[in-house]
Amino acid sequence: MNTGEKPVASKTNLVTTIAWGPRGKWNMPWREAFSSPGRWFNGSGTDCGSSPGLRIANPWRPGFHRMTGFILSLLLSAWEPLTGTCTPGGDPGGDPGTTQAHIARAGLESIAYQTRDVLECMEKDSGIRLKELRVDGGAAANSFLMQFQADILGVPVVIQETTETTALGAAYLAGLAVGFWKDTHEVARNFKVRKKFTPRMPVKQRESLYRKWKMAVERARGWEEEE
Repeated sequence: MNTGEKPVASKTNLVTTIAWGPRGKWNMPWREAFSSPGRWFNGSGTDCGSSPGLRIANPWRPGFHRMTGFILSLLLSAWEPLTGTCTPGGDPGGDPGTTQAHIARAGLESIAYQTRDVLECMEKDSGIRLKELRVDGGAAANSFLMQFQADILGVPVVIQETTETTALGAAYLAGLAVGFWKDTHEVARNFKVRKKFTPRMPVKQRESLYRKWKMAVERARGWEEEE
């Protein structure tokens, strides 16, 4: 999240980083760099694409296990909820009937839930309400995930024409440095929407699912005992 010219200290464990520096001064001393105009709140979720449900091995091409898992996750669209355990626990969850499809869906949904976790921290620290989420990268090709993300956030999810925005951003910076583009406003006019996903899930259902996600996270804590 772009927070403007001044650094904002996070109270929710986010990292405040420099988004960009003055043109032509990339090797400046760090104190001078920290006074540069662009600021971000930086939040991240690690290993989303490496979760077990999305790493379905291909016996013929082991190196493609992540790609294979991702493609299969695109095709898995009619999953049923987990049935859970019986006596004495009687608590919904995994059981012997749990399949790779269930794990794949859980992996995809967890990306959306973690994104909401981070964005709520950003909103709390900055006082800025999220209007829409612009996404990029390989996961943007998964329509199920994009729709679920919009539903869980309650705001539109926008995919732009070029999904490899890290490389695109580097190209824009180089173009600005040599004068190919006059300013960032000219660069911004290049933005084109490929597809937009709007929320469809009722608010009550959304908040119920998110509340259960929070419960699941709490239950998963504290496995390592302190010595």
